[in-house]
Amino acid sequence: MMSPTFQDLWRVFGRIGLLSFGGPAAQIALMHKELVDDRPWLTEKQFLGALSFCMLLPGPEAMQLSTYAGWRLKGIWGGILAGSLFVLPGAFVILALSMLYISYGTLPIVQAAFIGVKAAVVVVVLQALMKVSKKALTSSLGWLLAGAAFVAIYALQVPFPLIVACAALLGALLAKQSNEDASTKLEPRQGTARTVLLWGGLWAAPVALVLAIDHAFLTDIALFFSKLAVVTFGGAYAVLTYMTQTVSFEFGWITPGEMIDALGLAETTPGPLILVTEFVGLLAGYKEAGVGLMLAAGALTLWCTFIPCFLWIFAAAPYVEWLLSQPRLKGALDAITAAVVGVILNLSLWFAIHVLFSDTSVTAFGLAPVLGTVDVTAVALLGLAGVLLLWRKMNLPLVLLICATAGVILSVL
Repeated sequence: MMSPTFQDLWRVFGRIGLLSFGGPAAQIALMHKELVDDRPWLTEKQFLGALSFCMLLPGPEAMQLSTYAGWRLKGIWGGILAGSLFVLPGAFVILALSMLYISYGTLPIVQAAFIGVKAAVVVVVLQALMKVSKKALTSSLGWLLAGAAFVAIYALQVPFPLIVACAALLGALLAKQSNEDASTKLEPRQGTARTVLLWGGLWAAPVALVLAIDHAFLTDIALFFSKLAVVTFGGAYAVLTYMTQTVSFEFGWITPGEMIDALGLAETTPGPLILVTEFVGLLAGYKEAGVGLMLAAGALTLWCTFIPCFLWIFAAAPYVEWLLSQPRLKGALDAITAAVVGVILNLSLWFAIHVLFSDTSVTAFGLAPVLGTVDVTAVALLGLAGVLLLWRKMNLPLVLLICATAGVILSVL
């Protein structure tokens, strides 16, 4: 197998980072083309094994796959380079879009455009729900877990981390052990403890700093997004409801409408969708104390979101074969994925209610719309987005542009 130079890694992973639009499926396909098809850097078996491994971990699997590929090709520094290049282009785009949003987001024409973006986001989340459900709901247990997760988060307001923990425990307990599973033995590797201490220390350093200076807002940012990094199984859509509940209703950093705007902007950028956390941090920091705190909060959010990804990869990568052979681990992951279907259904309904109705109420069964406040323009734009994305299968950036333009036109009319 060909051994690339660091210059090769800069060129290839830089291109992947700049072109990684379209969500995890498109990003993984792009990496497969670059790393397996176009150059003999990874074999098909290595790539698929790495993908399965990354799906076991919390966090964005495409970013972690890029990090793992860099690690396999050039060690720790290769992994740092590949993972950073996957994230940084999108992070700079989100920063620029956040500045524009803060400066011009309240203009009537911009708000009209965002009605179209929000309508498209509802369809995008519905599309994600359809994709995940086809993969996850293959048994009666999967359907039961999805239904229970939906009721728990929508009607009972059970926190997402608790849903993940319960699903993982149930999946692990019900997993079946086979004789073949014992064939792969756990062989301790030198340096694992040092790796965990190093990357755990890097993760904890800014958290400890804001705790030491007793900055309440930045402490909340650091602790919340650190916790989020541990429970982001199932992708960004799975944790968006939990994130929105916390940042909008517990901390009051941004409104539900701004959260939907954030997702729409994140959908237009390269890199992992979880970069939506950066937008939240930036906007919350700006509202708290202007541009200076905005940049500090955005940087801290990025650090607490992505440094854990490097920790998971560098600490666990030497044990890939053993991890993939563990039926209880696979059972836990399958159960989490099934529960995530119910969580994303909750997100779809939550977004739809907030986009299509201007007023809502909280009932014993969860959030409900006030029917007399339906937004006819939003309904029309939702229909347009549905036709373009689900029927015509158009690419998302173009659909967002069309829906935003249609929102402006309808507002003028």
